[in-house]
Amino acid sequence: MSSNSSSGRLPAAAVSTPAARLAPARTLLASGVVVTAKETRKTPAVTINLAVRAGTVCDPADAVGASFVLSRVIDRGSAHHTADQLAEALENRGISLSIGVNRHQLSIVCTCLSADFDAVLGVLGEMLMEPAVPDTELTLRKGEVLTAIAQDDDSPYIKAVQELLALLYGRTHPYGRPAKGTVESVETMTRARLLALHGERFAPAELSLVIVGDVDTGHAVDVANRVFGAWSNPTPPAIAIPPPAAITERRTLVVPMMNKSQADIAYGFVTIQRSDPTYYACSLMNNILGQYAMGGRLGDSIRERQGMAYYVSSGLDANLSEGPLVIRAGVSPANVDRAIASIDEELDRIRAEGVTERELAESRQYLIGSMPRALETNAGIANFLQTAEFFGLGLDYDVRLRDYLSAVTLGDVQAAAHRLLDPARASVVITGPYEATS
Repeated sequence: MSSNSSSGRLPAAAVSTPAARLAPARTLLASGVVVTAKETRKTPAVTINLAVRAGTVCDPADAVGASFVLSRVIDRGSAHHTADQLAEALENRGISLSIGVNRHQLSIVCTCLSADFDAVLGVLGEMLMEPAVPDTELTLRKGEVLTAIAQDDDSPYIKAVQELLALLYGRTHPYGRPAKGTVESVETMTRARLLALHGERFAPAELSLVIVGDVDTGHAVDVANRVFGAWSNPTPPAIAIPPPAAITERRTLVVPMMNKSQADIAYGFVTIQRSDPTYYACSLMNNILGQYAMGGRLGDSIRERQGMAYYVSSGLDANLSEGPLVIRAGVSPANVDRAIASIDEELDRIRAEGVTERELAESRQYLIGSMPRALETNAGIANFLQTAEFFGLGLDYDVRLRDYLSAVTLGDVQAAAHRLLDPARASVVITGPYEATS
């Protein structure tokens, strides 16, 4: 695909604008970068959300945590400007960056005044494409990461989930490895290793750029093309994520942390991919179980009626590979066994009896009604569009989501629960001042 004007704007055929509530425009630049733009005129501001498919699954086996460390240093200098110069270019405009990394993407997000859009996107593009990773900055950021790892190891809340994921997937699986790495892997991380990872995984075909706010769509595409149009790094091979091993029995791990006052429980299963046709039934099932109305059934039973838990909830993280469903609870050490037994009981009940018409209707309405709230800000819209792009959900997903949820039946929800929530195959981790009695 080539430009058809001196401004660099791509042919109109490259832009798709369906009749939808959001109706964003999606453009594929000649370099391979996907640009999704949505005009909003409520405030003179623009949110820029860049996401590269270079998350923690890309960590080399000998450098676990490399993607996380790179995310901490990617804004600390480029091939053309020092860290202070880049920071000044943004701070003078009152802009703060949010840089994060998950299993599959490294993201850079900020909101700026519409008058500053052109300049700010140029700065962000420079950071993303040409990080310098100076040794002095790397040393400083590695120290911060090591401190964060130590804090995680001392937190029963975080430790429980880390150990559960390792139990579910194995410590060498991309979903089971520690995202921040280990003390040893971070201490030995070098500038050359991070730059090699960047060169291998950062490429225009791996970048999704979402622009939402007070900027003309055509201008947004022109600026994106000016910043990223000449980028030519080859597309890396896809990361092969091995299927997790089947779990056929219940497993329990206790991590004693006797100096703590509270015990934390992480109880979970390997579930489904985001593309699974039962995803919406599973989502509604999870909402009824542990999210809706003060923590769903789990919250009503364990926290409200029995008064055992400081918190209890469930979360479904369906992803490119089979993601986890994790039930979390914080309890007094004396209540650990009772709380786990109550989780077992609720799972047995939802598998055997399903859910009620009222629960399904209220949960469906909650999920449908929460979407407009999530789209009230430019940042919320940008995050929604970025997710839709990542999972290939389509530009009209905001319209179709209601239909997907409305099509789920009581039988679908019970089938999802029966398939995924067998207590006999649960993995359970307990952290804190607790000792197993048997």
